[in-house]
Amino acid sequence: MDTTVAANGHQPETTSQRQEVSDLISDMQDLLGRVGHLADPEINLLRTRIEHGIAVAKQTLADGSSRVQRTARQALNAGDGYVRDQPWQAVGIAAAVGLAVGILVARR
Repeated sequence: MDTTVAANGHQPETTSQRQEVSDLISDMQDLLGRVGHLADPEINLLRTRIEHGIAVAKQTLADGSSRVQRTARQALNAGDGYVRDQPWQAVGIAAAVGLAVGILVARR
């Protein structure tokens, strides 16, 4: 599991978490389909609450995805701007990182 923390202080959502939520939503929709023929008022109330919860969960997933995309785009734009403003510093940093990675790989 990814344990990094995003710039906003929240843990980013992993693909497996998204899949688990999608599976849960699918299972709940299947369950609603199976009890759809029952006419008990309590079941109807529960069905309505679950349908509302599913709609909210889907919207939350969509909002989270767009927020991650927006944050990634901002980070890329900031990095691009830095490299354009300071090209030689960027080359120096990239060389230092490459050297450090090379040393670490050579040690293994």
